[in-house]
Amino acid sequence: MSRARPLTVTVLLLAALTVALALLLRGDALGVGLLAGYAGCWALFAAAAVSLRRVPARAVVPLILAGAVAVTAAGLVAAPRTSTDSYRYAWDGRVQAAGISPYDHAPADAALAPLRDEWLFPDPVACAHGRDLFPLAHDACTRINRPTVHTIYPPVAEGWFLLVHAVGPADARHKALQTGAAALSLAVTCLLVAFLRRRGDPRRAALWAWCPAVPVEAVNNAHADVLAVLFSVAALAVVSRRRVTGGVLLGLAIATKLLPAVLLPGALSGARRPGTIVAVAGPALAVVGMLYLPYVLLSDGSVLGYLGGYAQEEGYDDAGAGGRYALLRLVLPDAWALPAVLLVMTAVSLTVWWHGDAERPWRGALFTTGTAFLLLTPGYSWYALLLVALVALDGRWEWLGIALAGAVAYVAGPVIGTGWVTGAYGAAALAAGAGWWARRQGGGDAVEWDDGGDDRPLSTSHRASDPEGSLRHGS
Repeated sequence: MSRARPLTVTVLLLAALTVALALLLRGDALGVGLLAGYAGCWALFAAAAVSLRRVPARAVVPLILAGAVAVTAAGLVAAPRTSTDSYRYAWDGRVQAAGISPYDHAPADAALAPLRDEWLFPDPVACAHGRDLFPLAHDACTRINRPTVHTIYPPVAEGWFLLVHAVGPADARHKALQTGAAALSLAVTCLLVAFLRRRGDPRRAALWAWCPAVPVEAVNNAHADVLAVLFSVAALAVVSRRRVTGGVLLGLAIATKLLPAVLLPGALSGARRPGTIVAVAGPALAVVGMLYLPYVLLSDGSVLGYLGGYAQEEGYDDAGAGGRYALLRLVLPDAWALPAVLLVMTAVSLTVWWHGDAERPWRGALFTTGTAFLLLTPGYSWYALLLVALVALDGRWEWLGIALAGAVAYVAGPVIGTGWVTGAYGAAALAAGAGWWARRQGGGDAVEWDDGGDDRPLSTSHRASDPEGSLRHGS
């Protein structure tokens, strides 16, 4: 086969993916129709990622970066398509710019009425005919979801909202947050490319750079999770060599979106000496505490905001109230679901910490994070952005099924019912298990998504020369 042919095929697939994403985001499809279009984008992504494996090594980095720019830009073609969270981000930035703690007042609070405008708080005519608007008193409305509750976002996220508000044009509206999120997603791509290139081959970076979840959730919906992903990837990339720096970066990730706390066992993989553990966990906890402290001192209300109410709303405190713990509830009584999660996650975390590969902390982090998703079966698809980045670091592509299951739950769950959502997460669990089994049978790295280019074929001898040590399979 000509060397130019895989390159041409990959470029055409990326072009088709970019067009499909742009059409999907600019279209009007909802529910099952939107999910079908999204699934089609994932199929194009998978084909492009497979095709990349045969692209000559010298063309890989330019192709990944060019594809990342195109795919990311597709997320900018429309206003937020499936989430209204970015409107809360914009409001929190505006409130902070006025010198008010975002934790002290809900958007509906009359004390903040002077900060309202027609974009976030439309006039009564728009309220009567608009879509995705939330009612307020006196026939008013807002684009901000849950307008009667206080914000839930941690301090680094709040700092990001303030920064975007400060540097964005006054009339930018959603575009400022989307553009900032696009820059962050490309920064993650560049970090992955640079790091993976030093380790041998950067092809895995495409699993983040071209993944449809990035333009949809990170860019179009402008979710702050992408900032947490950037800090998380940086933390895992350095923590095996620079413990304190890795701990600081992990603390920044946790103080952006609390979910990265699940990465701590992975960051501590193989760390058995107390000094090593303290060198990572100490800075992480200190950073979180120091970043919350100014808000604690400046706020009259709780800096945890609606966190407790959110857990109740999503059914994390009562398994019978929603779609959480869906796989566990197939085999356990509802009342046992939460204790089972705590027990399993404790066992997984201890196993990753004690037996994980210290040279590859992202491997344990992926296992811990993926397990948490399968146990909790969350209903919001953007949470999986963190998992997508971990897959890009580790190459275990089968875990991407969890991101698709989250999309099923969020986009179509209310229409197709919880049974299909449970099935989607069940299929993701089977895919992860099949990948684990295939690696055990095939010698681990023989089936890993990596190093498939014509100039750099995947082989046992290539891996044996890895200067950072052999792979472990216990986690």
